Amino acid sequence: MSEQQDEPDQPDAPEQPADEWVLGEDGLWFRRGARVLLVDTARGAGPEEVRLLLVRGHDADEVGRSWWFTVGGGIADGEDPRAAAARELREETGLDLDPAHLVGPVGSRSAVFDFLARTCRQDELFYLAVVPGAEERGVSTAGWTALEGDVLDELRWWSLPELAAAQAAGAVVYPHGLVPLVEGLLGGWDGDQRDIGD
Repeated sequence: MSEQQDEPDQPDAPEQPADEWVLGEDGLWFRRGARVLLVDTARGAGPEEVRLLLVRGHDADEVGRSWWFTVGGGIADGEDPRAAAARELREETGLDLDPAHLVGPVGSRSAVFDFLARTCRQDELFYLAVVPGAEERGVSTAGWTALEGDVLDELRWWSLPELAAAQAAGAVVYPHGLVPLVEGLLGGWDGDQRDIGD
């Protein structure tokens, strides 16, 4: 443990994986992250037929507070972001994709969130993976770490209208503009990296 972490006024570092998090100048624990917009178009290309995979998780110290978010996680020191996105996809869903099949990064954002009862900041890159038949092939949580098993609750495929309706009814989804983002990418990526601010 570093001297900075031993000081009484400093919060403890997140426990797993510790080497991804550093204490930022803003006083928040920080890491870079890679996320995947996993889309299944096997049913068709319209918003009703397109399916998007999301994860539901909860706050470690407030179990009743939960939200939906995209597959992804931290980028290890020296790891290529695209490779990190593919690794996270494999670990969290069991779907093994060549990193070259990921499109993007199609977007980026800086997110502040609670993790292990601490407020953290993660600068994220978003990649698109269109995998026809992914829902039918099934996903697996077998690659979840013990920590993920404690704070992640389920994986679920959503149609875009269904997800928009859930948000309108009060479901918390990150990033907030996820539905229009995916809708805008359905016809193909224009090469622009969108700023996905919440």
